[in-house]
Amino acid sequence: MTLSYLRDYCLAKPGTTEDTPFDEVTLCFRVGGKIFAITSLDIFDFINLKCDPEKAIELREKHEGITPGYHMNKKNWNSVSVEGNVPDPLILELVDHSYDLILKSLPKKIQSKITS
Repeated sequence: MTLSYLRDYCLAKPGTTEDTPFDEVTLCFRVGGKIFAITSLDIFDFINLKCDPEKAIELREKHEGITPGYHMNKKNWNSVSVEGNVPDPLILELVDHSYDLILKSLPKKIQSKITS
């Protein structure tokens, strides 16, 4: 997984924007103004992704490269390694899951603007 590929994948999702609100190297992807993925521009070694709490525990038990979210709510966020110990298809599936969780949490009016 490369940063360029991840960026293109995230930005292809409807309503997605990117910014660096915390510092010049922490890249955030948002839908409806809410973050669904966070990574570093200078050292691209993991992505923080929102996750259903039960699924998060299951993933952490199955994959060494998936750990509680670094600097995030450990119950709802995972840090997912992009250094080869988590398969790229699973990373993309988890990006989709995070995006979907955030999209579904938005008010219906905003959801319909994004999905229509």
